[in-house]
Amino acid sequence: MPVIVASDLDRTLIYSAAALALTMPDARAPRLLCVEVHESKPLSFMTETAAQLLTDLGDAAVFVPTTTRTRKQYQRINLPGPAPTYAICANGGHLLVDGVSDQDWHAQVLARLADECAPLAEVQEHLLRTADPVWVRKHRVAEDLFAYLVVERELLREEWVKELAVWAENRGWTVSLQGRKIYAVPKPLTKSAAMHEVARRTGADLTLAAGDSLLDADLLLAADQGWRPGHGELADADWTAPAIRALPERGVLAGERILRDVLRTVRSPR
Repeated sequence: MPVIVASDLDRTLIYSAAALALTMPDARAPRLLCVEVHESKPLSFMTETAAQLLTDLGDAAVFVPTTTRTRKQYQRINLPGPAPTYAICANGGHLLVDGVSDQDWHAQVLARLADECAPLAEVQEHLLRTADPVWVRKHRVAEDLFAYLVVERELLREEWVKELAVWAENRGWTVSLQGRKIYAVPKPLTKSAAMHEVARRTGADLTLAAGDSLLDADLLLAADQGWRPGHGELADADWTAPAIRALPERGVLAGERILRDVLRTVRSPR
Protein backbone atom coordinates (compact mmCIF):
# COMPACT_ATOMS: atom_id res chain seq x y z
CA MET A 1 0.00 0.00 0.00
CA PRO A 2 1.43 3.41 -0.91
CA VAL A 3 2.41 6.08 1.59
CA ILE A 4 1.47 9.71 0.92
CA VAL A 5 3.81 12.49 2.01
CA ALA A 6 2.02 15.84 1.72
CA SER A 7 4.39 18.66 2.54
CA ASP A 8 4.16 22.42 2.49
CA LEU A 9 6.96 24.03 0.47
CA ASP A 10 7.87 27.59 1.49
CA ARG A 11 9.68 27.70 4.83
CA THR A 12 9.12 23.95 5.23
CA LEU A 13 11.12 22.31 2.43
CA ILE A 14 12.34 25.32 0.42
CA TYR A 15 13.69 28.63 1.70
CA SER A 16 14.36 32.13 0.42
CA ALA A 17 17.76 33.64 1.18
CA ALA A 18 16.18 35.68 3.99
CA ALA A 19 14.66 32.55 5.58
CA LEU A 20 17.71 30.25 5.49
CA ALA A 21 18.63 31.00 9.14
CA LEU A 22 22.26 29.93 8.74
CA THR A 23 23.86 30.53 12.14
CA MET A 24 27.12 28.61 11.72
CA PRO A 25 30.42 30.16 10.53
CA ASP A 26 30.38 30.75 6.77
CA ALA A 27 33.00 28.08 6.13
CA ARG A 28 30.73 25.46 7.74
CA ALA A 29 27.52 26.44 5.98
CA PRO A 30 25.84 23.65 4.00
CA ARG A 31 26.00 23.62 0.21
CA LEU A 32 22.74 24.90 -1.24
CA LEU A 33 20.78 23.98 -4.34
CA CYS A 34 18.65 26.64 -6.02
CA VAL A 35 15.19 25.19 -6.76
CA GLU A 36 13.39 28.34 -7.93
CA VAL A 37 14.29 31.23 -10.21
CA HIS A 38 12.00 34.26 -10.55
CA GLU A 39 12.60 37.14 -12.93
CA SER A 40 16.05 35.67 -13.73
CA LYS A 41 17.09 35.71 -10.06
CA PRO A 42 17.58 32.76 -7.67
CA LEU A 43 14.74 32.77 -5.16
CA SER A 44 14.40 29.50 -3.22
CA PHE A 45 16.89 26.96 -1.94
CA MET A 46 17.33 23.67 -0.11
CA THR A 47 20.50 22.00 1.06
CA GLU A 48 22.11 19.50 -1.30
CA THR A 49 21.56 16.86 1.37
CA ALA A 50 17.84 17.71 1.48
CA ALA A 51 17.72 17.47 -2.32
CA GLN A 52 19.06 13.91 -2.20
CA LEU A 53 16.64 12.99 0.59
CA LEU A 54 13.73 14.35 -1.46
CA THR A 55 14.88 12.35 -4.49
CA ASP A 56 14.98 9.20 -2.37
CA LEU A 57 11.56 10.03 -0.91
CA GLY A 58 10.07 10.43 -4.37
CA ASP A 59 11.14 6.88 -5.15
CA ALA A 60 9.77 5.45 -1.88
CA ALA A 61 6.41 7.24 -1.45
CA VAL A 62 3.77 9.34 -3.20
CA PHE A 63 5.26 12.79 -2.59
CA VAL A 64 2.61 15.53 -2.89
CA PRO A 65 3.85 19.15 -2.88
CA THR A 66 1.18 21.03 -0.93
CA THR A 67 1.17 24.82 -1.12
CA THR A 68 -0.84 28.00 -0.82
CA ARG A 69 0.94 29.21 -3.94
CA THR A 70 -1.01 29.68 -7.15
CA ARG A 71 -0.41 27.18 -9.94
CA LYS A 72 1.79 29.68 -11.78
CA GLN A 73 3.90 30.32 -8.68
CA TYR A 74 4.21 26.59 -8.00
CA GLN A 75 5.22 25.72 -11.54
CA ARG A 76 8.35 27.84 -11.42
CA ILE A 77 9.74 25.58 -8.65
CA ASN A 78 12.06 22.85 -9.94
CA LEU A 79 12.22 20.24 -7.19
CA PRO A 80 14.77 17.40 -7.35
CA GLY A 81 13.59 13.82 -7.76
CA PRO A 82 10.78 12.27 -9.78
CA ALA A 83 8.10 14.66 -11.04
CA PRO A 84 5.17 14.40 -8.61
CA THR A 85 2.01 12.85 -10.06
CA TYR A 86 -0.11 14.96 -7.69
CA ALA A 87 0.36 18.49 -6.35
CA ILE A 88 -1.95 20.63 -4.23
CA CYS A 89 -2.01 24.35 -5.07
CA ALA A 90 -3.97 27.41 -3.91
CA ASN A 91 -4.39 25.87 -0.44
CA GLY A 92 -6.38 22.97 -1.87
CA GLY A 93 -8.30 24.90 -4.50
CA HIS A 94 -6.49 23.10 -7.29
CA LEU A 95 -5.43 19.47 -7.38
CA LEU A 96 -2.88 19.00 -10.15
CA VAL A 97 -2.64 15.58 -11.80
CA ASP A 98 0.49 15.35 -13.97
CA GLY A 99 0.64 19.15 -13.90
CA VAL A 100 -2.98 19.76 -14.96
CA SER A 101 -5.77 20.96 -12.66
CA ASP A 102 -8.47 18.35 -12.04
CA GLN A 103 -11.65 20.18 -13.04
CA ASP A 104 -14.01 17.91 -11.09
CA TRP A 105 -12.10 18.62 -7.88
CA HIS A 106 -12.04 22.36 -8.56
CA ALA A 107 -15.79 22.40 -9.18
CA GLN A 108 -16.39 20.63 -5.84
CA VAL A 109 -14.27 23.25 -4.07
CA LEU A 110 -16.15 26.15 -5.67
CA ALA A 111 -19.48 24.64 -4.66
CA ARG A 112 -18.37 24.36 -1.02
CA LEU A 113 -17.13 27.94 -0.96
CA ALA A 114 -20.41 29.24 -2.38
CA ASP A 115 -22.39 27.32 0.26
CA GLU A 116 -20.30 27.92 3.37
CA CYS A 117 -18.65 31.34 3.44
CA ALA A 118 -18.88 34.98 2.43
CA PRO A 119 -17.85 35.79 -1.15
CA LEU A 120 -14.31 36.80 -2.03
CA ALA A 121 -15.47 40.21 -3.25
CA GLU A 122 -16.72 41.12 0.23
CA VAL A 123 -13.41 40.18 1.83
CA GLN A 124 -11.38 41.96 -0.82
CA GLU A 125 -13.42 45.14 -0.37
CA HIS A 126 -12.87 45.00 3.40
CA LEU A 127 -9.11 44.61 2.97
CA LEU A 128 -8.93 47.52 0.53
CA ARG A 129 -10.99 49.73 2.84
CA THR A 130 -9.32 48.98 6.18
CA ALA A 131 -5.67 48.23 5.42
CA ASP A 132 -3.37 51.23 5.88
CA PRO A 133 -1.45 52.26 2.72
CA VAL A 134 1.43 53.17 5.03
CA TRP A 135 2.29 49.48 5.50
CA VAL A 136 0.55 47.77 2.56
CA ARG A 137 2.77 47.19 -0.45
CA LYS A 138 0.51 44.98 -2.61
CA HIS A 139 -3.08 43.72 -2.72
CA ARG A 140 -3.42 40.35 -4.42
CA VAL A 141 -6.16 37.85 -5.30
CA ALA A 142 -4.99 34.26 -5.87
CA GLU A 143 -6.80 32.06 -8.41
CA ASP A 144 -10.10 33.88 -7.63
CA LEU A 145 -10.16 31.85 -4.40
CA PHE A 146 -8.54 33.94 -1.65
CA ALA A 147 -6.80 37.25 -1.02
CA TYR A 148 -3.55 38.36 0.53
CA LEU A 149 -1.59 41.51 1.29
CA VAL A 150 2.15 42.06 1.05
CA VAL A 151 3.10 44.33 3.94
CA GLU A 152 5.99 46.03 5.71
CA ARG A 153 6.11 43.98 8.92
CA GLU A 154 7.90 46.62 10.97
CA LEU A 155 5.09 49.11 10.23
CA LEU A 156 2.19 46.66 10.49
CA ARG A 157 -0.24 47.28 13.33
CA GLU A 158 -0.67 43.87 15.00
CA GLU A 159 -4.02 44.94 16.45
CA TRP A 160 -5.35 45.33 12.91
CA VAL A 161 -4.49 41.70 12.14
CA LYS A 162 -6.39 40.56 15.23
CA GLU A 163 -9.40 42.69 14.29
CA LEU A 164 -9.30 41.27 10.76
CA ALA A 165 -9.22 37.72 12.13
CA VAL A 166 -12.37 38.32 14.19
CA TRP A 167 -14.15 39.95 11.23
CA ALA A 168 -13.17 37.09 8.95
CA GLU A 169 -14.13 34.37 11.46
CA ASN A 170 -17.72 35.61 11.46
CA ARG A 171 -17.84 35.20 7.68
CA GLY A 172 -16.34 31.73 7.38
CA TRP A 173 -12.80 32.88 6.60
CA THR A 174 -9.47 32.53 8.40
CA VAL A 175 -6.49 34.89 8.61
CA SER A 176 -2.81 33.92 8.60
CA LEU A 177 0.29 36.11 8.88
CA GLN A 178 3.32 34.54 7.17
CA GLY A 179 6.45 36.63 6.82
CA ARG A 180 5.44 39.71 4.83
CA LYS A 181 2.09 38.28 3.72
CA ILE A 182 -1.33 38.41 5.38
CA TYR A 183 -3.65 35.76 3.95
CA ALA A 184 -7.45 35.75 4.10
CA VAL A 185 -8.61 32.25 3.13
CA PRO A 186 -12.09 30.65 3.15
CA LYS A 187 -12.33 27.98 5.86
CA PRO A 188 -13.53 25.24 3.47
CA LEU A 189 -10.43 25.82 1.30
CA THR A 190 -8.05 23.37 2.96
CA LYS A 191 -4.96 21.39 2.14
CA SER A 192 -6.29 18.46 4.18
CA ALA A 193 -9.36 17.96 1.96
CA ALA A 194 -7.16 17.71 -1.12
CA MET A 195 -4.77 15.35 0.67
CA HIS A 196 -7.68 13.05 1.56
CA GLU A 197 -8.70 13.05 -2.12
CA VAL A 198 -5.20 11.95 -3.16
CA ALA A 199 -5.29 9.24 -0.48
CA ARG A 200 -8.65 8.04 -1.84
CA ARG A 201 -7.36 7.90 -5.41
CA THR A 202 -4.11 6.12 -4.55
CA GLY A 203 -5.44 3.78 -1.85
CA ALA A 204 -2.76 4.99 0.57
CA ASP A 205 -2.80 3.41 4.02
CA LEU A 206 -0.46 5.95 5.64
CA THR A 207 -0.39 9.75 5.33
CA LEU A 208 2.52 11.90 6.50
CA ALA A 209 2.59 15.71 6.45
CA ALA A 210 4.81 18.70 7.22
CA GLY A 211 4.20 22.43 7.48
CA ASP A 212 5.04 25.59 9.40
CA SER A 213 2.04 27.92 9.20
CA LEU A 214 -1.50 28.24 10.49
CA LEU A 215 -2.72 27.24 7.04
CA ASP A 216 -0.88 23.92 7.50
CA ALA A 217 -2.52 23.03 10.83
CA ASP A 218 -5.47 21.20 9.24
CA LEU A 219 -3.07 19.24 7.01
CA LEU A 220 -0.95 18.15 9.97
CA LEU A 221 -3.97 17.15 12.05
CA ALA A 222 -5.48 15.16 9.16
CA ALA A 223 -2.32 13.11 8.61
CA ASP A 224 -1.36 10.00 10.55
CA GLN A 225 1.91 11.72 11.50
CA GLY A 226 3.12 15.27 11.07
CA TRP A 227 6.21 17.43 11.49
CA ARG A 228 6.63 21.14 12.03
CA PRO A 229 9.91 23.12 12.11
CA GLY A 230 11.14 25.29 14.96
CA HIS A 231 10.12 28.48 13.14
CA GLY A 232 6.88 29.84 11.69
CA GLU A 233 3.39 30.61 12.95
CA LEU A 234 2.85 27.19 14.54
CA ALA A 235 6.17 27.26 16.40
CA ASP A 236 5.57 30.85 17.56
CA ALA A 237 2.27 29.69 19.07
CA ASP A 238 3.93 26.56 20.53
CA TRP A 239 1.29 24.59 18.61
CA THR A 240 1.41 20.83 18.78
CA ALA A 241 -0.78 17.72 18.85
CA PRO A 242 -0.26 14.07 19.82
CA ALA A 243 0.82 12.88 16.35
CA ILE A 244 2.88 16.02 15.56
CA ARG A 245 6.64 16.15 16.01
CA ALA A 246 7.83 19.67 16.86
CA LEU A 247 11.43 19.94 15.69
CA PRO A 248 14.03 22.26 17.23
CA GLU A 249 15.74 23.04 13.92
CA ARG A 250 15.03 26.37 12.26
CA GLY A 251 15.52 27.53 8.68
CA VAL A 252 16.86 25.41 5.84
CA LEU A 253 18.28 22.78 8.21
CA ALA A 254 14.73 22.15 9.45
CA GLY A 255 13.76 21.19 5.91
CA GLU A 256 16.60 18.71 5.82
CA ARG A 257 15.60 17.25 9.19
CA ILE A 258 11.95 16.89 8.12
CA LEU A 259 12.92 14.96 4.99
CA ARG A 260 15.30 12.70 6.91
CA ASP A 261 12.64 11.87 9.52
CA VAL A 262 9.89 11.37 6.94
CA LEU A 263 12.05 9.09 4.79
CA ARG A 264 12.97 7.00 7.84
CA THR A 265 9.28 6.65 8.68
CA VAL A 266 8.39 5.65 5.11
CA ARG A 267 11.06 2.97 5.14
CA SER A 268 10.13 1.61 8.57
CA PRO A 269 8.12 -1.64 8.71
CA ARG A 270 4.42 -1.05 9.40
